[in-house]
Amino acid sequence: MSDQLILGGHAFDSRFILGSGKFSLELVRAVAKKGGTQMVTLALRRANEGGTANILEYIPDGVTLLPNTSGARTAEEALRIARLARAIGCGDFVKVEVIRDSKYLLPDNYETLKATELLVKEGFIVLPYMYPDLNVARSLVDAGAAAVMPLAAPIGSNKGLATKEFIQILVDEIDLPIIVDAGIGRPSQACEAMEMGVDAIMANTAIATAGDVGEMAAAFKLAIEAGRRAYLSGLGRVLEGQGEASSPLTGFLED
Repeated sequence: MSDQLILGGHAFDSRFILGSGKFSLELVRAVAKKGGTQMVTLALRRANEGGTANILEYIPDGVTLLPNTSGARTAEEALRIARLARAIGCGDFVKVEVIRDSKYLLPDNYETLKATELLVKEGFIVLPYMYPDLNVARSLVDAGAAAVMPLAAPIGSNKGLATKEFIQILVDEIDLPIIVDAGIGRPSQACEAMEMGVDAIMANTAIATAGDVGEMAAAFKLAIEAGRRAYLSGLGRVLEGQGEASSPLTGFLED
């Protein structure tokens, strides 16, 4: 049976979204292929770095661009960045990032909601990066977001599922794809998130800071697939305070 990720009417076989912000241009293509990803984020400032190099030339054919509004501090700035990204050919997808906090880099949920409302009205397919708050997530649904992207831990920290319980609430209550973004540091953490019922994982720092970035991308691919299959299969029950034999303990010595 087909098990595709649907975002704004577009179908994806891969549930691994690659963040490209910390990779050299030469590594972007290799990592995307090793990870089997079909969507790669793109900061507008990297679309042309002032010379002949252009990140668009390093992204494999068939991969959907997800430009982000990195650097925006207000909804209006996010809108302006998204318009520029579309104007240079990045398409209609946009990952909304509105961050005013320079120390912890936590998203401003209020400005993110405003930006989502504005961008949806202009025909963008909006994936907002947000702190996992149920009320804000419900408002993002009402605003027309195509998914919500709660953080697992602060950007670049590799601390893992620090907000696990809040993400689970979103999985249980929000009728949109839930894409965990920021903080995932290991393939095992990506697998755990997928087992919770999360729809996709976005990773960047965990791969970019690995000893072998290509192999780490491949490891994330396998972990995300394993977690998804485990979730769909239905995880076994958990017994508290006791054990249960996996084989009968009586009868096997009887005549």
